[in-house]
Amino acid sequence: MAMDREALVKYILEKYSGKVELLDTGKAEPIFALKNEYLKEFCRAIYDDEALRMNFLCNIAAVDTGEKFEVVYSVTSITNKIRFDFKVSMPYEGAEVDTVQSIWPGANWHEREIWELYGINVRNHGNLTQFLLPDNWNQGNPMRKNWDAPDFIRMPEL
Repeated sequence: MAMDREALVKYILEKYSGKVELLDTGKAEPIFALKNEYLKEFCRAIYDDEALRMNFLCNIAAVDTGEKFEVVYSVTSITNKIRFDFKVSMPYEGAEVDTVQSIWPGANWHEREIWELYGINVRNHGNLTQFLLPDNWNQGNPMRKNWDAPDFIRMPEL
């Protein structure tokens, strides 16, 4: 039987105490903040944990908040019918995360995207090559809020 939201939150907060905290976002699925240094360990644990069995990586997305980078992971257990998100935060300088390809092979494309568009390094990835931008792209990382290019017209903030 699948855990409901409340039971899922309680389980994760107790089992991974000191590594995650629940964020109040108002979403249907819970989202947790995870300390970056625990990323790979946490991912392996939630994949192997029989109560969770997070066996499907839905998405990895990066966010430039204007103050820092965040990398958001959306995971699902097809087996246990549960879903949650978690994110790691890092400063702009030296921004990097560990690859999670050994856990979820589909992470390859998502990790390459955050590297290419945001400039966030993915440690131990093995194939950080461009696939979205032109091969001769030399104008930086276009998803960064401070990105600028000669032919880019910035729209006014609303």
